[in-house]
Amino acid sequence: MMKSLSEQTIDPQELKRLTQEAERQATPSAGKIVWSEFKADRPALIALIIVVCFIVFVTIASFFINVSQMMNTNITAYLNRPLQDGYLLGADTGGRSIMKQLIVGSRNSIGIAIGLTLISSTWGVAWGLISGYYGGFVDWWMQRIYDFMMMLPMTMMIIVLVTIIHNYNAITLTLIFSCFYWLGTSRLIRSRTLAESKKDYVAASITSGTNSWKIIFREIMPNISSLIVVDTTLSFAENIGVETGLSYLGFGLPPKTPSLGTLIANANDPNNITQYWWTWLPAALEIIILCLAISYIGQVIRRSADASQRQAVGK
Repeated sequence: MMKSLSEQTIDPQELKRLTQEAERQATPSAGKIVWSEFKADRPALIALIIVVCFIVFVTIASFFINVSQMMNTNITAYLNRPLQDGYLLGADTGGRSIMKQLIVGSRNSIGIAIGLTLISSTWGVAWGLISGYYGGFVDWWMQRIYDFMMMLPMTMMIIVLVTIIHNYNAITLTLIFSCFYWLGTSRLIRSRTLAESKKDYVAASITSGTNSWKIIFREIMPNISSLIVVDTTLSFAENIGVETGLSYLGFGLPPKTPSLGTLIANANDPNNITQYWWTWLPAALEIIILCLAISYIGQVIRRSADASQRQAVGK
């Protein structure tokens, strides 16, 4: 005998569970979307491999280098050419290995850039979201603080702080940079948040009584994620040059601490530019390659964020 209609009916909760499971299987994860974008863009995939492998290499290799011993003067190796007497990339005027300085200096410069990007982008995004969402009196006061910070001569302020602080290190330098380099991010995010806060989904959330913090960080922020990703990526590439530029001027990391900027500063001597090119050229080429590679990576991550956002809207 055939089963009755009531016996064939599926439980609503079970049907909902099966539907959600089917949607999860049909919708690719964020990681799969990113990976598919990288596979479709060969230059970006190569750039990703270069950046990841290089960061891993300099991080691991730097632990096997005695920095204090490396920075000791060795007059017998004065300006040794590359591949001479065991110096793979040659030596500087103090007989110090350019290769070892490049490894340790890259770790220092990239480490500061990562820390600066994380702190400044997090603060700048939060500042811009809150200012743009609330508007009115809150936005007015937050923007007056922004205007005051913008009036300060950023580079000169950093130089003064570095000069008056004794025994500073990479962490201290990162915190000093972070006090000033969140401004551009906050203004960019604020302008986009002002536009987003006028849209229907925000009005609907406010009407339904959703908490403001949930609206800001769970609804508005995901919808501008592509902008945040692009800005953060470009900031990381820029922040590599921040520490490098100040170290080049002599106001970056403490003396006898290797940095990409201190290596490029060897080009201040005209003789080094033409005759002893190995004392500065490897560091300059590294910065150019890293910044280009990071830009390629940022474009792919932006496309991935856009694709994920379109899928979320489609649901």
